[in-house]
Amino acid sequence: MNDSSSGAVGHGSAVRLSGIRDFRLLWISGLLASLGSQMSSIALPLLVLRQTGSPVEAGAVGSVSIGALLVTMLPGGALADTVERRRLMRVCDLGSTLVVGALAVAVLLGRTPLVLMLLVAGIGAVINSMYGPAALGLLRAIVPGELLGAASSRLQARGAAARLVGPMAGGALYAVHPALPFAAEAVGLLLSTSCLAFVRTRSAPGPGAGSAFSGREFVAGVTFLWSRPYLRTVLIVFGLGMNSAFSSLMFVALATASHNGSSGIGGGTIVSLTAVGSLVGSLLAPRVPPALRTGRLIGATCWACTGTALLLPISQNPLYVGMLCALAIATASMASIGFLTALLAATPERMVGRVQSAAGFISSIVQPLGPLAGGVLLAACGAGTTYLVLGGVFLMCAAVISWAPSVRREPTPGTADAPGPVLTHE
Repeated sequence: MNDSSSGAVGHGSAVRLSGIRDFRLLWISGLLASLGSQMSSIALPLLVLRQTGSPVEAGAVGSVSIGALLVTMLPGGALADTVERRRLMRVCDLGSTLVVGALAVAVLLGRTPLVLMLLVAGIGAVINSMYGPAALGLLRAIVPGELLGAASSRLQARGAAARLVGPMAGGALYAVHPALPFAAEAVGLLLSTSCLAFVRTRSAPGPGAGSAFSGREFVAGVTFLWSRPYLRTVLIVFGLGMNSAFSSLMFVALATASHNGSSGIGGGTIVSLTAVGSLVGSLLAPRVPPALRTGRLIGATCWACTGTALLLPISQNPLYVGMLCALAIATASMASIGFLTALLAATPERMVGRVQSAAGFISSIVQPLGPLAGGVLLAACGAGTTYLVLGGVFLMCAAVISWAPSVRREPTPGTADAPGPVLTHE
């Protein structure tokens, strides 16, 4: 049951998103946590590389983080649906503060064995698997249904800004002292949980909520998505297929622009431009006409990625490559926000954590293999052929999204065919 008597606004009220106090606090809290996470994401592999001198062990940080996230994603969503979500987010923030703070102290003392750094990466991923679903569940309790699109856009813009600024700030702090990025993240997390302490809205499970640790609850989100043809098709094609193919494309673009690792300027330019593209797409999303359905935006993204893959062989200039990738990312951001908004509105409030975790799991399960596949193709066939192969994958995704009956019959909220009830505060 949700207590929205203060801080949140009833769903029938005409109100601007900026006027919702609890949303502002939730947004600021997430920004502080995201900035810290992005700072440590660049600093932790650098620290491992500095301590061990092994690129393989530095890469193991990412592998441990992704593996831990995938393993705990579904249980994390189930837990977020069975406890009070604001309290869970605060516990996650405090847990992350302790872990990151301990690492900062270990770096200051010069005692950072590899197992400690891998443990920090793994624990951070486990905490994120609970924090993310809980945050979306609390968002659903705070924001009226008619403002979910604007709220999703601002969350996406917040993440894009953090990805743009965080790594640069983390790298600069690391250059001063390796412990500083982790200390800065710990401070940010303390400020984040302080913001959450002032959020008045509560998002607690109903009296009939099941145990978070039952197999039925783990797969409830997957079952919900799989029983709805539109959501199932979009997640398989756009989430799973496009994500893995685009991660392959980005790896190849970065490898060729950096001349196989001999220069970081080209790769850095591409990463920065794609972050800008994501931010621009997030800011443009609220301006998309309501008549333009999400399925069409997703189709446009598939076609844009097809064009990008076919145009990339023309030049390896980092500005050219970065601009093409930025355009594709901007389109993808608008489509992703539209789909997230529809998914949030279609999901019963009591299931937000499990459904969002299931959607993330389906979208991410093969994404880590994308760079590996891109590297294999690049080594075997060269950049030009690799881009053509990836263009063919994008083309197949575009064809399915454009002509699949389940996508062409995209349901609209409030109709009998909508993919689930739109619930108000209980």
